[in-house]
Amino acid sequence: MTGGTPYWFQPALLETPPLSGAKVLQKDQPPPGWSFCVFWLVSVKSMRNHLSLRDHVAMGAARLVNATSRALKRGSGTVAGGQVGLLISPGLLKNLARGRQTVLVTGTNGKTTTTAMVRAGWGGEVATNDTGANMLAGHVAALVGSTSERAVLEVDEAWLADALTSIQPSVVVLLNLSRDQLDRASEVRQMAERWRTCLAGPPGASRVVVANANDPLVVYAASDAARVLWCDVPTDWQADARSCPRCTRALVRTGESWHCTCGFAKPTTLGVTLRGALMIHGQEVPLELSLPGHFNEANAAMALAALSEVGVDPVAAASRINTVRDVAGRFTLRRWHGHTLELLLAKNPSGFDALISTVQEGDKDLWIAINARVADGRDPSWLYDVPFERLRGHRVWCLGDRRLDLATRLEYGGVDFEVVSDPDLIPVSTDTTALLANYTAFSEWLERSDSC
Repeated sequence: MTGGTPYWFQPALLETPPLSGAKVLQKDQPPPGWSFCVFWLVSVKSMRNHLSLRDHVAMGAARLVNATSRALKRGSGTVAGGQVGLLISPGLLKNLARGRQTVLVTGTNGKTTTTAMVRAGWGGEVATNDTGANMLAGHVAALVGSTSERAVLEVDEAWLADALTSIQPSVVVLLNLSRDQLDRASEVRQMAERWRTCLAGPPGASRVVVANANDPLVVYAASDAARVLWCDVPTDWQADARSCPRCTRALVRTGESWHCTCGFAKPTTLGVTLRGALMIHGQEVPLELSLPGHFNEANAAMALAALSEVGVDPVAAASRINTVRDVAGRFTLRRWHGHTLELLLAKNPSGFDALISTVQEGDKDLWIAINARVADGRDPSWLYDVPFERLRGHRVWCLGDRRLDLATRLEYGGVDFEVVSDPDLIPVSTDTTALLANYTAFSEWLERSDSC
């Protein structure tokens, strides 16, 4: 085989393992009278030694399916191809990850942003799932699409154990845990228990867990890991960790610390602190982010902590992270029918709490769009845990499928609002308007608007 040469395979021979039965029928042209699939195989010299012919066929299939999905505008071209690749070669993800230096990022909020920061801070080519496809099929697509020996992948909280089994990362970043999409995900304490089980390792384990020391659920989850780098970063949302995850007694909070009478407490061996200045292993690292909010400073601190564990100078990495201005459309300015909108994504109470903290006091209008589709979670009752009362003084335009649920919540919160079925009816303002939206509503507005 030579690099870049197309070979034709009979599909029927690829459907039933083992693939040793599949043979090249003809080079360059398919025989007449047959339906054939083409896979672009790399040269023998460029093959990883641990990748089998089955793996390469699976990779080719993943690329073909994803390219077709994008061409037909049926999606971003990540999940479907990864699923096909795993059907052909169930061990594909493990084999693709072998030999790469990989960082995994998980948590309820901030995964996509922190992953983008790790990628930027690392510099050069880094394999990543920047479309947000954060389950195993998305990981396959990310690794199929890059030959880089370095990778950073965001991982859905519920899929961390499976990702660890297949990928064997150098570093795992645990950002936070809070309630999110309870109609599909575990209750948050159950999630912490699942993390704790999969992260526990023998004393000699080389994997480093970079963990948020201010989130009691994260501390509980990481407590049995062999190597932990504890990070003291601002974590304002505490509503899901008021009681001890070990014994269920109420946690006692004093200043920046917390503890339980059972002995469970905030770690004191802190390798990273962000209290004004960012300190990583005793070295001060300047942060001058282009992205707004204290929560993004915390994300950056966790990203830099992870990079320090794979040998990257945190000061040099910070200079690259400081240039990140948007992440998958988030925090971008968009134009739509005369309006200038700042798109902000929030999908649960803790996410909205963080974004509301960035809204300046005054009487400027805000738009909030809420859907309750599969990707959002069908149950919008979480709106009652969002501190919308802090928006008093603003007028909120309620958009999306569940705009009436949002309006009811704002009514109880004493917030001025308007329910809008047709956004064209909203008066055009000369100011930039913040648009806070949950997942599918955000995607819709990103697609219908234009970049400034």
